[in-house]
This record gives sequence, C-alpha cells and structure tokens, in this order.
Amino acid sequence: MPALAADKLGDEQALYDIAGQVSAARIEQDVRKLVSFGTRHTLSDTQSDSRGIGAARRWIKAEFEKISAQCGGCLEVYFQSKTIQGEKRIPEPVEVVSVIAVQKGQTDPSRYVVMSGDIDSRVSDVMDAVSDAPGANDNASGLAGVLEAARVLSQYQFHGSVVYAALAGEEQGLFGGKIMAEQALKDGWRVKAVLNNDMIGNIAGINGVINNTSARLFSEGTRVVETPQEANKRRFTGGEVDSPSRNLARYIDKIADTYIPNLDTMMVYRLDRFGRGGHHRPFNDAGFPAIRIMETNEHYDRQHQDLRSENGTVYGDTLDGVNFPYAAKLTALNAVSLASMAWAPSPPAKVEIKGAVQPSTTLSWAPASKAEQNLIQGYKIYWRYTDQPQWQFSRYVGKVNSFTLENVVIDNYFFGVASVGQNGLESPVVFPGVAGAFGE
Repeated sequence: MPALAADKLGDEQALYDIAGQVSAARIEQDVRKLVSFGTRHTLSDTQSDSRGIGAARRWIKAEFEKISAQCGGCLEVYFQSKTIQGEKRIPEPVEVVSVIAVQKGQTDPSRYVVMSGDIDSRVSDVMDAVSDAPGANDNASGLAGVLEAARVLSQYQFHGSVVYAALAGEEQGLFGGKIMAEQALKDGWRVKAVLNNDMIGNIAGINGVINNTSARLFSEGTRVVETPQEANKRRFTGGEVDSPSRNLARYIDKIADTYIPNLDTMMVYRLDRFGRGGHHRPFNDAGFPAIRIMETNEHYDRQHQDLRSENGTVYGDTLDGVNFPYAAKLTALNAVSLASMAWAPSPPAKVEIKGAVQPSTTLSWAPASKAEQNLIQGYKIYWRYTDQPQWQFSRYVGKVNSFTLENVVIDNYFFGVASVGQNGLESPVVFPGVAGAFGE
C-alpha cells in the first residue's frame, strides 16, 4: 500500500476498513502453528527447531519480519531478554525472551500504544516444561491476535507509534511484561495504552453459557503508583473510578459499540480476575495505562490442565476450544482501538479543574506539544453523573486550553477532557489531576 500523506492519516471510514480486514482464517493458521510446538513453557527446550519456547519465539520473530518486508520495512523487530533466576517458578538461570515489533509514528514517534499477547503455555504443574502444553486459547489466541493486528495495521501509517509485543514468562511470574515495562521507562517511552490480550478465543464457559457477542475489559480503579498525598487529595476530589486505565477501558468500550458489529464489552472494575494475574499488571505497576481484554465466559477445564480424560470429562487447552471468528472479532477491537488512538492526538496533559462554591466549572490543560500542534483540531469536554459508568454529556470547545461550563456545578458530576484531531478522531478522556493523568 502506498504511503499516506501526513495530513491524510486516518478517519472514521478507515477504522471500519481495518475492522473488516481482520481474518479468522489467518488467526486459525497462527494458533495451529503455535500449538504445533508441543509446549511453549518458559523453561522448555530452546535449541530444537520444532519444539519448545525457542522454536516458537524464532517463528514469531520471523513472522514479524515477514510482515515488515511487506510494508517496506515499517517494523523494527527484535528480541528483548533478561536472565531471571532465584524466583519461585524460575529457580535456576533462564533467559526470558520476548519478541517486540515497533511501528514508528510519523509525527509523534515517542508516543506509544501497545498490543500484547503471551508466548508461553503450561499444564497442571507450573514447573512441568516437558509435557505437551498446547496452550491453544491460553494464549495462542491472544498472540495470534497480535500477529494479525500487525498484518493489518502495518499497511497504514500513524501519528503515534504502535507496538506489537509477544511477551514471554507470563505463567512463571509476568516476567516478559516486567522486562518490557522497565525498558520502556528507561527509554522514555510515553506509553498511553497497553491492551493485553489473554484468552480471546473461548465462547463456551464452564458455567454452561455459550456467547460469542461479549468480551471483558479489566482495569484498575486507582493508580498503584499514587503517593499517600495523592490518595488523600483523591479522597476529596474523586477519581476512584477514573484512572487512566479505567478511561482507556471506557474508550475501548465506545470503540466496540461504534465499529465492531455484535460485540458488547463488559467493563469490569477490577485489576484482574480473583486470585489471578496477567501481563497488563507490570505496566500498571510502572504507572502506564493498561487493561486486559479477554473472553467473557472461561472454561477452567481447558486452562492450566494436563491433557487427559477423567470420569467423562476432557481436560486440556486444545484447538477444539478456540472459536476463530470470535478471536477475530476481539482482534478487530484491538486493531481499531490502536489505530484510533495512534491517529488521534495525545491525550491532554496537566488537566486541572476549578469550581468550588461556584455556579460554573472550569477545566484547563496544557497546550499540545510542538510536534502535535498541527494535529489538533480542538478539545472536547465530557461529564457524567458520578454513578454512571460511561461519559454522558460532552461539548466541543475548540482549540483552547481552558473552558468554563456555565451553570454546570462541579459537585454534581465527574469531568474529563479529550483531544480531537483534524481527522475527527479523539483521544481517551482524561480525568483532572494526578488520579486521571495519562502523562506528558
């Protein structure tokens, strides 16, 4: 596809086109290939060309390189690794190796949005690195989604950078995410969103529900990195349900309603499921907005299980448990969300609010960076009743850096501000103060 002119980057129709290009057949092909490695356990064979984590990560890197070749070298593809030892699930030294592909932005390349999926798989014993662990849904489905999103989005150019991350070491302690988050901080990445996809292919739950029209978005309510002083301020000003991760989830919920047919997303006000974790958490721990995207109805007989049959019940995470059109639907949700955010301007920075004992509410925010001045059409203020999950009211206010909502009383609503691009696409909404900040 020919390169798009900088002033023609993205519009609403392009988002519909992206959703329509995601292929269930290609996702199925990738899931089958990942399953063919037998096991992708973090401690498994790294030398074989056909079995184990080493063969899997080399194949993933080759796939990213193939995708890059088809877009004129638009992806920077590399291994990201660190030797881990002395951990409960990695007692001896092991090199944990993820595969990262970066599609640099044309206008604001230091701003990043990330889609991630996990490479590794496991059986009942988390230390069993030898037995077959197909990991078809957990998490070949999410990783295949990352590869497919890269295939589709690499045919476009974006203002901000898009990252496709195949993360290792999740089952052994979220190590791939920890390594990547630490490196992103070190390199000064302005990470505005991490969409972690972990199990996006199952539609038949252990609860008997079969549903291919819904998905869950897990997001933390308050920033884990907030200081005691910030928490005290939040007590009086609000923000418990308006962290950047929570407003990222609202943004994706709106994307689903607008661009993805027959998909309703459930915003779950929780970091993750009870007693369980995922690779979005290390990014939250580093202060980045990050959420988990996954199926609504899990089937626990198909997770972390030895392949076996007992008393008429079949256990194991095998190919027959993956619904590929459903995985494609969730992949399309990711791809459209990434494109919308990377085409839109950066979320506003330094959003503040005033209006105590006043009839009106005033919001202010920092001017856009020099790199983004030409991308900004203006800003939109949002507000909602404090017991409502989604933004209810909005007003476009133009290219200004403060605005007063006359006779809208600060005490009765929650407020936020989004950037609006020349192409009409918007950033996520930013809640005022540190509690809601997406960063500079």
